[in-house]
Amino acid sequence: MKILANNKKVGHDYYILETFECGIVLKGTEIKSIRLGKFSINEAYVKISNDFQAYIINMHVAKYEQGNIFNHKETRNKKLLLSKREIIKLSQKLKLEGLTLVPTKVYLNEGLCKIEIALCKGKKLYDKRESQREKDATKRMEKVIKY
Repeated sequence: MKILANNKKVGHDYYILETFECGIVLKGTEIKSIRLGKFSINEAYVKISNDFQAYIINMHVAKYEQGNIFNHKETRNKKLLLSKREIIKLSQKLKLEGLTLVPTKVYLNEGLCKIEIALCKGKKLYDKRESQREKDATKRMEKVIKY
């Protein structure tokens, strides 16, 4: 398993409740750009449509340099491959509990591109400060123990 991208911002902005692994439908030039590492998931999120399909929105994949006129659009919506049962479960949690779906990792598993999405609850500003204090305290403790 080769990790291509990791969204570190998710841990700072959200409480991660549950994670899911899913496939993604890509075109030929998109997978080539992803394998080269020319993409971003920092501003991306997942939306579930009314016909029980999950799509990733705002995932930027740069155009493939050796592509021709059939090159892909950079920020098109990409379909995620989840089972219908998982999509129904996620859509109910999104509607009832006010949670969000955010991509956390993009990686290659046996040559296939996979995305790890997380069911998250947003943090308030004071929660972000508290988690930052905890991280700083653990870093200081590790530094003291090291010497």
